Amino acid sequence: MNFLRRLMYGRYGYDPLCGFLLLVYLVLYLVSAVFSWSILSWVALVVLLWAFFRMMSRRIPQRRAENAKFMQLAGPVIRWCRMRHTIHTDKEHRYFRCPNCGQYLRVPRGKGKITVTCRSCGVSFEEKS
Repeated sequence: MNFLRRLMYGRYGYDPLCGFLLLVYLVLYLVSAVFSWSILSWVALVVLLWAFFRMMSRRIPQRRAENAKFMQLAGPVIRWCRMRHTIHTDKEHRYFRCPNCGQYLRVPRGKGKITVTCRSCGVSFEEKS
């Protein structure tokens, strides 16, 4: 374990872009294995090498800038997926979207028809909880 710590000292490491690249590698590799497309396996290998290059890089400001651009593009999708997961797993609350600003609002279930007031813009609307 000490060897790994010394190896990674001063290096960039893992971030969401790296995780995405590893997921893309896995998908490309599985598709190339199922359909026997050798060119796709080479593309998958390039993606894997790019991910490892980013993890082992000592140019931390450049890697942070790359990750910031990725999060700017993928951030809304990631937030939407997390919100969908929260809505489906939380059985004690109902989630509504503010018609004015679009913010999600959480209210307890089973209270009947209630007036929901948005915290960020102050708009009130009635919903059934």
